[in-house]
Amino acid sequence: MRRILIVGASAAGLAAAETLRRQGYHGALTLVGDEPEVPYDRPPLSKQILAGEWHPDRLALRERSDLAALGLDLRLGTAATALEPADRTVLLADGTRIPYDGLIVATGVRPRRLPGEGAHVLRTLDDALTLRDRLTPGRRLIVVGAGFLGAEAAAVARGLGAEVTLLEPAPVPLAHAVGEEVGRMLSKVHLDHGVDLRTGVGVSEVTEDGVRLADGELLDAEEVLVAVGSSPNTEWLAGSGLTLDDGLVCDEYCAAAPYVYAAGDVARWYNPLFGTRMRIEHRTHAAEQGMAAARNLLDPDARKPFAPVPYFWSDQYDMKIQAYGYLRGHDQVAVVEGDLTERRFLAAYRTGDRLVGVLAVGMPPKAIRRWRQAIAAGTAWHDAVAGAAPAAEFT
Repeated sequence: MRRILIVGASAAGLAAAETLRRQGYHGALTLVGDEPEVPYDRPPLSKQILAGEWHPDRLALRERSDLAALGLDLRLGTAATALEPADRTVLLADGTRIPYDGLIVATGVRPRRLPGEGAHVLRTLDDALTLRDRLTPGRRLIVVGAGFLGAEAAAVARGLGAEVTLLEPAPVPLAHAVGEEVGRMLSKVHLDHGVDLRTGVGVSEVTEDGVRLADGELLDAEEVLVAVGSSPNTEWLAGSGLTLDDGLVCDEYCAAAPYVYAAGDVARWYNPLFGTRMRIEHRTHAAEQGMAAARNLLDPDARKPFAPVPYFWSDQYDMKIQAYGYLRGHDQVAVVEGDLTERRFLAAYRTGDRLVGVLAVGMPPKAIRRWRQAIAAGTAWHDAVAGAAPAAEFT
């Protein structure tokens, strides 16, 4: 290949570019991004940046000198608007047409929004800085959505002295991902820190003075943060002939079509380790998939399935939450170390007859490491928990 194009100046896109160069690719390499900033890290946006603990300069994934060393044709501040696979060409918003021999799509996701104007979202550096400037002591903040992003932002806002109301439509926040018992424990932490957590509550719109609930009630606040999930950035691929279904659909090699691969939040690929398609929105995963997509694109004869054990973490108040595996749709949860009430525990997750995930709160890294290895090996549930003497089990 003489020309490789990466659309998405993200963690996944940058990892792909670096991998191509490490693997000996010396051809033209173009990296396109819709934001004007060089590729930067997003997890700190809802933590250190929002809390004012970090200067934005710390977010850059690489120094400009390191990017220059990659020999990139770097196109920042312009989005891709169309893909013409027959001509192997991508059209940019500025009218430029970029030809390619190989393409990696790493365009990520964008926040979902609610009807109405004036609400914050938290995806870009500008989003985080704008909200940070508004979170003064005593200021009222409504966070719509008690997933990991909303929970992290609520925790930071409380630490800054804001009055926080956290709204969640589900009866138990995060129950779909971590189970009801673990979800209740995480909820209680917010209550203990003075967050007004309301569950089973829908929001119909954002208003000038706060939000309107589904039942018509108005809640007042100076600031509103909407954290109700995200949508893959695939609109520019409409009409391309590629399969779009909650992301760009790929096979186990991260290939969406001949010479077209995808990585990161936008990719919905088949993970043979778990036997299902999944789309993962986590930082570590994005970099790993970017590397895998680059290797498979560059050397089709030596392609390897991308079969990772997904990993994510979350910081809330003084809690460090870590998880490995694919927890969604699990059949059983067992606390195999520690105690939920002490907020120091390790919980294992079963789907069918297999260990598929593990989540730890307040535990050292070595406590979770062997469980990751067991998940990667496809260990049977009985064998995985044998001798663990679970302190509690839930279905």
